[in-house]
Amino acid sequence: MTFREYLYVLSNAKSLEQLWDAHTRKMAEYGFDRLIYGFTRYLSERSLGDPEDFVIFTNHSQEYVDGFLHKGLYFHAPMLHWALENEGAGSWGKLAERFNKGNLTPEELKVMEFNLRLGVSAGYTISFKSISARSKGAISLAAKQGMTQEEVDELWAEHGEDIHLMNNIAHLKILTLPYSTPTRSLTRRQREALEWVGDGKTTQDIALLMGLTSATVEKHLRLAREALAVETTAQAVLKAAFQNQMFILEA
Repeated sequence: MTFREYLYVLSNAKSLEQLWDAHTRKMAEYGFDRLIYGFTRYLSERSLGDPEDFVIFTNHSQEYVDGFLHKGLYFHAPMLHWALENEGAGSWGKLAERFNKGNLTPEELKVMEFNLRLGVSAGYTISFKSISARSKGAISLAAKQGMTQEEVDELWAEHGEDIHLMNNIAHLKILTLPYSTPTRSLTRRQREALEWVGDGKTTQDIALLMGLTSATVEKHLRLAREALAVETTAQAVLKAAFQNQMFILEA
């Protein structure tokens, strides 16, 4: 896939699945065959927010996903901590420097041991420019097994600017596409009711506009709150807007 073909696919992607497929294939051309993309809008000084609210995409093996994500190893990953405190591209060579200086915590060493056991030993992490104090996005680019960090750094010196640019574009596109999980997706009626709330309409107004009873409108709003795991309708409107689940065209 040429650079122009890649940009065409990305700019015209109608779904996150389509975008992710094109992006992983393009990164593999440079030797980065296993990626993890993560984004949160609920960052605080003490927490990354509810993991159920993370936007996560990866093409790592299920074994890696289970250990790194589902069992919480990511929380102690050294390059994740680096990404939270920095913006730009960071070589995983930083880990070797910290290891040689004895600056890694026991938890961080466990993450490194897990990665090495599953062949994740060389790569780069890109930390994207934050759009607010509570949001953060980053992507981990793991090089194919057999590549050394020295080889990856040499590759980055030659192609790093292009790779960084493509990941920035992919990240910005991801922020525009609807995102939901199987347990937190909205039905068309739930979304429509929230859209009218966002427009400032009362329950009675919405019932008239949707041709429903007020009780049915309240039911749709309650189910929307449950699907989005929030307590108030205002929170549901905000969260649905964050996930680009409102004012979207039906397929």
